Amino acid sequence: MVALIFFWIGASAQIGYSISEDLKEGTVVGNIAKDLGIDLSSLKERGFRIVSGSNEPLFQLNQNDGILYVNRKIDREEVCERSSVCLINLKTVLENPLEIHYVSVEVLDVNDHSPTFPEKEKRLEISESALPGARFQLQAARDPDGGIYSVQQYKLNQNDHFRLEVKDRGEDRKTPSLILQKPLDREAVKSHILLLTAIDGGKPPRSGDMRITVDVSDVNDNPPVFTEDAYSVFLNENANIGTTVIQVNATDLDEGSNGEVVYSFGNDVEGEVLECFDLDPITGEIIVTGLIDFEENNKYEIDIQASDKGAATLTTDKTVIIKIVDVNDNAPEIEVTSFSNSISEDSRPGTTVALISVNDLDSGLNGKVVCSLTEDNPFKLTPSLQESMYSVVTKSPLDREKQPEYDLTIVAKDAGQPSLSSVKTFSVVVSDVNDNSPEFSLSPYTFYVTENNHPGASVFCVSASDRDINENAIISYHILRDGGDDNKWASFLNINSENGNILALKSFDFETLKTFKFQVVATDSGTPSLSSNVTINVFILDQNDNAPVILYPVSANGSAGGVEEIPRNVNAGHLVTKVRAYDADIGYNGWLLFSMQEVTDHSLFALDRYTGQIRTLRSFTETDEAEHKLVILVKDNGNVSLSATATVIINVVEPEEAFAASDVKSAVKDEEENSVTFYLIITLGSVSALFIISIFVLIVMQCSNTPDDSSKYLQDVNYDGTLCHSIQYRSGDKRYMLVGPRMSIGSTIVPGSNGNTLVVPDHRRRASGEVRS
Repeated sequence: MVALIFFWIGASAQIGYSISEDLKEGTVVGNIAKDLGIDLSSLKERGFRIVSGSNEPLFQLNQNDGILYVNRKIDREEVCERSSVCLINLKTVLENPLEIHYVSVEVLDVNDHSPTFPEKEKRLEISESALPGARFQLQAARDPDGGIYSVQQYKLNQNDHFRLEVKDRGEDRKTPSLILQKPLDREAVKSHILLLTAIDGGKPPRSGDMRITVDVSDVNDNPPVFTEDAYSVFLNENANIGTTVIQVNATDLDEGSNGEVVYSFGNDVEGEVLECFDLDPITGEIIVTGLIDFEENNKYEIDIQASDKGAATLTTDKTVIIKIVDVNDNAPEIEVTSFSNSISEDSRPGTTVALISVNDLDSGLNGKVVCSLTEDNPFKLTPSLQESMYSVVTKSPLDREKQPEYDLTIVAKDAGQPSLSSVKTFSVVVSDVNDNSPEFSLSPYTFYVTENNHPGASVFCVSASDRDINENAIISYHILRDGGDDNKWASFLNINSENGNILALKSFDFETLKTFKFQVVATDSGTPSLSSNVTINVFILDQNDNAPVILYPVSANGSAGGVEEIPRNVNAGHLVTKVRAYDADIGYNGWLLFSMQEVTDHSLFALDRYTGQIRTLRSFTETDEAEHKLVILVKDNGNVSLSATATVIINVVEPEEAFAASDVKSAVKDEEENSVTFYLIITLGSVSALFIISIFVLIVMQCSNTPDDSSKYLQDVNYDGTLCHSIQYRSGDKRYMLVGPRMSIGSTIVPGSNGNTLVVPDHRRRASGEVRS
């Protein structure tokens, strides 16, 4: 509170000026900036101005030199009607930091109006029996000027029968009355012509005249007399129409019509009184006929005349004082002065948003106002040194993303019984600051792309959003190309900077590349800009795009074919040879099956469809031919299968020839097999290395995935044949299988096995054992 008091002492001041009314437009009132010691160079930058709710202000403030000018001609009688002191209070404001200065300008009166009477001519009828000292009240002259420039005195022209008496009522009100000095003689003079002059206090003085004609009537020499010396009464404001305020009573000693009394308002009663009250001429009751408002007038002084009905009416005056009692009938009025259309969300606590001024037209406790601000918002009200002035300031940090606009409700409540209150609501818009980075919809992303895709086509898309608005929420995308191992494949991709569509610049080959990852950066357009990145894991899906390759037999010219010699005396089940083949694809695309497309004698040879082994079905007879041709078809299990053929020529020889030729052939065959084995070792080593890398990447991804994704990859190992080490994974409703290096041909898929594990049949193991033996 001490700090707040010193802040307001330093941020507000008050000075005063005085000017005469009717000054020309543009007349200098004073230099506010100089008088307050404000630096002239900062006036325009700090928005030095007058806070006024009027469309045509009386004064204008120059922001360049701080001089206060008269904006339009000021008529004191119009601005401050019937006020002894005419003060115009101005409120000036400086921003950054906030300073409020109060300037009061006193408008001095100028004698620019002459006194005027309501009537230019007044006719009075006075009985000749009127006694010296009889009083005849006249209508007072009115002068719009105040103070010494109002009506100060009345003068009556020189005559023998009347003198002038003036009753001073205060508040620049003087009522003239004619006093009879000498009895009238109608037979001598029927009428008297008088000239009443009203003079104000100006230098030189101004005056106004009224011609009074006094007609002398006969007899009726007793005026009515009121029963009370003074009449005073209290009346609550807002009294109902028809309420009797007071009843006056007067008697007349005369008889007949000269003693009948009627009541009427005096000649000096203003029109405002006639609108609010009525007087019953018979009973003398004063009745409410209009709205009684304490704030407009808190006291009425009403002149009542009691007149008889004589030929020459006699009249007696009496003043009735009606004091209005204030009732709490005015709710507080709230005025909000906002300094800007919006407030930045990074504004510090204590930033001023608006000025609040409250006013209650009631008096006393009815006019004492307490102001409050609704809860549940980051703003508070701080009182000003100026009574009934408050500032709305921030009390905690703002966040546009949580709430972009606040509707603040000011409640002003007076202390009356019952109390009245007013509510004022105004909006505070929170402007955006770039304080939120873009956020990707997923992190990380995982995409599956089928090999042999079309270069330049969109393969997948990323999306990010920003909780900011306008420029701060416009996002652009780019691929991170920092040369690191994680982004070395980014050169084969391109991204649409506006919508995040990612295009492949080349066609992927599963046999060359099975998986890779890269990073995409999303950057907003704020100043300064904010960005975030996301890792994208890409898995290449295999297609059946590789035909089987015959590894054995291969002739000297490179064609798939060879010649085998066997003794004629071999038994059934003898292993003649084994066709070896390789398919670069994996899974079913790389699972090879063997079949005999062409054979000379179906009863002699059998081909194992899984291993490619050619065995005899029976012993040879003398009638069997010595040369047999077998065309072996090797095809994979892709949706659209690919195949290759190998031709095997089998020569049946006598045992002695077979043993002789076997020595030469074995030497050549050993050399060929050594060459084939060398290439097989290189091929299997390369495939094994790729498989191990794939397994390692998948294990890392599996560890980083959420538990919901743990069932996405099912590992099955120890396959025999073309389906060896494999990984099965799902993408939506589809199920895929990745297969590593091939082992010996002869494995199969056993339905219903655990995880679709590939199991090697027992009979093939026995066959392999026979070959090894």
